[in-house]
Amino acid sequence: METEIILLCGALFLVVSFLYSSVGHAGASGYLAIMALLSFPVASMKPISLTLNIVVSLIASYKFIRAGYFDKKLFLVFAFTSIPMAFLGGYLQLDPYWFKKLAGLFLLGSATMLLVRQHLKPAEQLKTISLPLALGIGALIGFLSGLLGVGGGIFLSPIIILLGLAQLRTASGIAALFILCNSLLGLAGHYTHLSTLPREILFFIPVVIIGGYTGAHLGSGKFNTKLITTFLFVVLLSAGIKFILVG
Repeated sequence: METEIILLCGALFLVVSFLYSSVGHAGASGYLAIMALLSFPVASMKPISLTLNIVVSLIASYKFIRAGYFDKKLFLVFAFTSIPMAFLGGYLQLDPYWFKKLAGLFLLGSATMLLVRQHLKPAEQLKTISLPLALGIGALIGFLSGLLGVGGGIFLSPIIILLGLAQLRTASGIAALFILCNSLLGLAGHYTHLSTLPREILFFIPVVIIGGYTGAHLGSGKFNTKLITTFLFVVLLSAGIKFILVG
C-alpha cells in the first residue's frame, strides 16, 4: 500500500478515534468508512477495524467507568449472548461482494443511529428491560459485530437510551466495555483464518491511542457532541453509499 494513503488514513483515524471515543464508542464504523472511501483491500478491513477498536474501547471503558458512568447489571444482560456470538461472527468469512453490501447497509444504519442518539432524550425515570429481549438484542448485535469487524456500540447505546434504561453517559460507558468485549472475541474468531495482521496496524495503533485518550477524556466530562455527530453522519453516509453502489 502506498505511503501517502497510509499517512492520510492515519490522520483520518486520529480524527475518528477522537470523535467516537468522546461519546463512548471506539470508531469501527468510522474506520470502515474511511477504508471504504480509500479503497482498502476487503481482506484487511476486518482485522484493522477490530484491532483499533480494541485499543480505543479499552481507553474509553477506563475513562467512562472511572468517572462513574457504568451499570454492571445492564452491561451483563447484553454481553452474555453478545460475546459468544461475536466470536462466531468473527470466525465466519463473507464473500467480498457480500461483505461490501452488508457493510454498506451497516454504515447507513450507523449514520441513522447517530442522529437518533443525538435527538433522544433520556427518560426521567429509568426502566428495566426483560431478560429475553436483552439477550436477543445482545446476540444479534454481537453476531453482526464479529461478522463485519465492529463493536456494536453505535447500536447498543441508542437502544439503551430509547428504552429508558440509563442516562446518556452511563449508556456510553456500557457501550464502551461492550465494544471492547465484542471486538476481542470477534478478532479471536477471525484470527483463526489469519497468518498475520496487516502491517499498517503498527502505524495506526499509536495514532488511535492519542485520539482515543483525548476524546474519552473530554467526552467523560462535559464535551458537546452535536458538531461531531453531523461530521460523522456525512462520513458514514458517503461510505455506505459507496460500498453499496460502487463496491
